[in-house]
Formats: sequence, C-alpha cells, structure tokens
Amino acid sequence: MKKVLIITYYWPPSGGAGVQRWIKFVKYLPALGIEPLILTVHPNYATYPQIDLTLENDIPKSTKIFYAKSVDLYSFYKKVSSNKEVPYGGFANTKKNNLKEKIIRFIRGNFIIPDPRKGWNKYAVAKARELIRSHQIDTIITTSPPHSTQLIGLRLKREFDIKWIADLRDPWTDIYYFRQMYPTPIAMQIHKNLEKKVLVGADKIITVSESLKKLFAQKADNVLGKIEVISNGFDADDFKHVEINSESDFFFISYVGTISEKYDVSGLIQALSELPEDIRAKIKVRFIGRIPSNIIEEFDRAGLNKLLEVTGYVPHAKAIEFQFSSDALLLVIPDVKNNEGILTGKIFEYLASQKPILLVGPENGDAARIIRETKSGLVCDYKNHLKMKDGIIRFFQSKQLTIPEKNKLSDEVMMYTRENLTKELLTVINSL
Repeated sequence: MKKVLIITYYWPPSGGAGVQRWIKFVKYLPALGIEPLILTVHPNYATYPQIDLTLENDIPKSTKIFYAKSVDLYSFYKKVSSNKEVPYGGFANTKKNNLKEKIIRFIRGNFIIPDPRKGWNKYAVAKARELIRSHQIDTIITTSPPHSTQLIGLRLKREFDIKWIADLRDPWTDIYYFRQMYPTPIAMQIHKNLEKKVLVGADKIITVSESLKKLFAQKADNVLGKIEVISNGFDADDFKHVEINSESDFFFISYVGTISEKYDVSGLIQALSELPEDIRAKIKVRFIGRIPSNIIEEFDRAGLNKLLEVTGYVPHAKAIEFQFSSDALLLVIPDVKNNEGILTGKIFEYLASQKPILLVGPENGDAARIIRETKSGLVCDYKNHLKMKDGIIRFFQSKQLTIPEKNKLSDEVMMYTRENLTKELLTVINSL
C-alpha cells in the first residue's frame, strides 16, 4: 500500500470539526489502497479547546499514530488572562474583552506568528524527518488550522524529494476574526508572505469550498490550477444507532456548534417575536455548543428567554442525538467579509438528518447553494425576518420526527458522504 504521512495538530482526544474531517479520511483510505500514517502533537503537550474521546472509536485499529512534543505558548495566556480557557471559534468563549484582553490579543497577533501552536513545529519537523526516512514516505499532507502546521510542510518540502498536499480548511489572513488580534501592517505582511509561500510551495492545495478556492487563487500567481475542492461531509455510520427523544411537546429549532458575536441573529429574534402566540409558546431554540453572552442578552431583551435553551459543548455522538431529536435545524453564517465561502462542516450532517434547515446568511454563498441544490430548507438574509417567520411557521406545521435511512437520502445529498469524499482525496493523491 502507498504510504501517506498526514500531519495534523488536532487529533483525538481533541474534538471539533477539523478532527472529524481527517479521522473520516483515515477511516476510508485503507480500503482505497492508501496507508495513512498520522503525526500529531502529544496530548500531554497539546492545547485543545475541546475534548471528545468518542472520536477515537472511528480510528482504524491498524492506524500508525506518531507523536511529537510541543512548547505550550498558551500557558502564558492562561496565566495573565481573565479568560482562563483557550480561545477558539473567533473568541466565542471569551467572556471579557477589556483593555487587558486587547493587549493580549495584540501580542498574539503581532509577536506569535502565525499562531501560538507554532511551538509544535520544531519537534514535528524532527519526527517527520525520521518517519519519512524510516517508512520511505513520498507524500505528506498538512492540514490547518492551525496554519503554523503548513510551515512544517513547507520545511519538509524544501528538505526532501516528496510531494506535499496542503489542506486549508479555513482562510488564513481573511479569517473573520483575524482583525480581532489587531495586527500591525508589518505583522499582516509577514502573515501574507507565509501564506503565499505555502500556496506556491505545495504541489496540491485542498480547500472546502469554491469560494475559498477563488480566495486562495488570488494570493499568488499560477496556483489556481493546483487547488482542489473537497468539502466536509457526513458519515452514514454515525447515524446507525442514533437514539432520539420524541416525548417533548415543544418544537425544537437547534443550532449545533460554536457561535460567536459575529453571528447576526437579530433578524431571527425579530422573527420569533412576531410568531403567533400559540406557536411561539411551543418553540424552543436550542444551542448545542458555546454561545456568547451578547446573544443570550438579545434573547432576554426581546422577552424570549423562555424560548432559549443552551446545552454547552457535548461530544460528537451526543450532538448528533440532539440534532435528530430536533424538528428544524438552524445554520447561521458569520456576518463578515468573504462569508460567501464559509461552508461549515455541520451543514452536511444537517442534510443527512433530513430535518428542514433554516439558513441565515448570504443568499449567494456556498452554503446557500447547497441548501437549494438539495432542496433541504430555507435561505434567508440576516435581516429578512418576515421570510424567517413564514419559514418557521411552515416547519412547525409540517413537524416530523424520523430517523433517516441511508437509502432514503437523495443523490444530491449522497455526494457528501465521507466515503465518496475520500475517493476525491484519492484522486488528488494519485495525481501527484
């Protein structure tokens, strides 16, 4: 079998969408003739924003996993910040943003470039050298964020006669919270130079949406032809033993995942406020994950606190149970520049649930296009509360609670199974 070294900071026990993307690739690659070897940070030295031990169940027993230690640059943050958790999701879990926090963010954005997880790079490069030689590796894949991981690939490409695939799941200098770290023009230029070196140096680039492909193609000359789109997806195996609770009299509209202050839900709140009283009394809006205080306050000011239910972060398997126990699913795209290319991984599991989806975001975005192509819900601009209200009423009146079966999914949805997407990855690997 052809051996491919996958270099990723996030790996179980870490949780999150980025972990799921590569676990699923690793799950299906061996059946396609590829032996994946994993190089990741040792958990004793890692800084994970989320922990999900259940994800380990998806890793094939035969998978070879190798570890490198790291210098934890977030230890400084924990000592001096009033927010003791590792920031993530556009600082969604930041409770205070006072002058002290702004100074910390400034230091992070201007003196720890490209990100605090660069403390892993030196050790990861040393371990990767050893693995490339001992296992006769000729292809490596680096996946980010953290984008510092791409610099490992850049270094190894210069040292070895190998092929390098760079998987960029999110924008780099265009990520919606980048400006929240107050980068100076000098720091911004350093970031852009590193980003360009990665784009030029990689043999192939993978990203998750067509809009991101166009965005990265603008960063350097002659890179468009080597950028491939492989979206995130869903694994039908995750839904085989879903347990759902159908006892509630309420109509649950659920958002699964992290949400930050950049997510505009003002139109949704107005739509909920204008619902007929008999319907509104039976609605629950459930956030399964982190939610910033300003959104909770918006619900309170609108007198809708009784509608709001917040569970906090839960393991992936439990999140799926919540999802399938819901009557409709909420998908909000951050209201930021270049948000047309934001294609969050949760949309594909939403599709597999066969629950109606209410998308709040750009009507010309990649997520909106998928909702329309799969006929899976309603797309609304942030301020179009009337359309949201009408959509919620329609969803409410056609309430269903079913566990989907694989053979019931449309061909348009089946395109996004993890198994099919891994075949796309195989095509990229074989093209080198």
